[in-house]
Amino acid sequence: MIERLRHALHRRRYPQRYAHLDQLLKTQTLDRAHLLARQQCDLTDIVAFATAHTPYYAETLGPFVARGAFDIGELPILKKDDVTHRLDDLLARTADRSQAKIGHTGGSTGKPLAFWYDNVKHELMRAGMMRSYRLSGWRPGQKILNFWGARQDVVPGGVFGSGLFDFIAAEHTLAAFEYTEAQLVEWARFIQRYQPVLLQGYASVLAEVARVVIGNKMPMPKTLIGVYSTAEVLTDSQRQQMQQAFGCKVFNQYGSREVPNIACECRLGNMHVFTDMVMLESVPLEGENRLLVTSLTNRLMPMIRYDIGDSGRLLDGECDCGLPFPLMEMDMCRQNDLIRTRNGKTIHPAYFNRLLYGQTQIRQYQWVQRELDRLTLNLVTADVLNAETLASLRERIRRDVDAQLELQVNYLDAIPRTPSGKHRFVIGMAATPGDSHGN
Repeated sequence: MIERLRHALHRRRYPQRYAHLDQLLKTQTLDRAHLLARQQCDLTDIVAFATAHTPYYAETLGPFVARGAFDIGELPILKKDDVTHRLDDLLARTADRSQAKIGHTGGSTGKPLAFWYDNVKHELMRAGMMRSYRLSGWRPGQKILNFWGARQDVVPGGVFGSGLFDFIAAEHTLAAFEYTEAQLVEWARFIQRYQPVLLQGYASVLAEVARVVIGNKMPMPKTLIGVYSTAEVLTDSQRQQMQQAFGCKVFNQYGSREVPNIACECRLGNMHVFTDMVMLESVPLEGENRLLVTSLTNRLMPMIRYDIGDSGRLLDGECDCGLPFPLMEMDMCRQNDLIRTRNGKTIHPAYFNRLLYGQTQIRQYQWVQRELDRLTLNLVTADVLNAETLASLRERIRRDVDAQLELQVNYLDAIPRTPSGKHRFVIGMAATPGDSHGN
């Protein structure tokens, strides 16, 4: 009864959001062929709109649109530097400037990216999030507890702003951009009291709460049916820890502030690309499978073939869950997470993360490269690594990566999180000196 009342009040307060949700749920009943045909139409429409209504795309896409048919692979790539230098030229002439606002990304290189957004984009983003939640069995009116690290999102008016409408939204947010061991225990107790249906938050924060739950043998409420990990790379060890602690499935999500709702895992653990909202490509660039994303819905600030800075690949086949959306998988990599050597080698960050498999005493770690011949491993751990383990690490790095690469190990009380509250596992030389606090 209470859930139905909350749902009714929430729908009345946010009619646009629920109208979007209803349409998204209807779209996902299409078969694969119809869904992809619709995606192609949406792509053609957004390219034509962007060319006609933005100065930037009039320059870059005009020649392709003028000749008629085009292949998306022919269109120029939108780089982050392009967004930075041409921000005003990317805003559509049709935009109501009194309603347009400037948002910022978390800043994966220590330099947050600015972008335009408005209430229309916000409401569609929230509808897309609700669509993802439903993959777990959640229904509007059921409680969600967010652990969020971005300060700007947990103030009134933010994405997860708390206050008067917490009850109606059935959603509560804990500001998790900093915490102590005692705070983690209190958050676990809050879960027990609040009895949410879903947990959502940064992978590193949820894993820390899970660690405390397991360590203190704290029973979690039977109401939990899903944990939604977002905004950071989710590792296998984090997933296993969360599932053990919370007793339910972990769903990985993929999106960004500038282009949200790109993909989400289904109940079978496969990640589906929401082709009714985005066009996603995997393109070989600079030695990795770079993801390029096109928003099919953003007519305020079109983003076409945007190099989001992540890597991954599109997969063939269909999923037995019944969703028509195509499949993808993420790599544990961003451009500025690559480790480089003096002899020109580039090493994927997954290699370094795997070096610590089985070291259960490690609570947090971070690999940092500031010089070509030196690699630093920052650790938060219950016990220091023994001499044999350290010798093995150094030997494997010299054998597999570079014989001249020196490893330095630092033991810390805490690894600083980024300004947006995230934890970075690997920081490569593409990052600037302040980047240990970047996204």
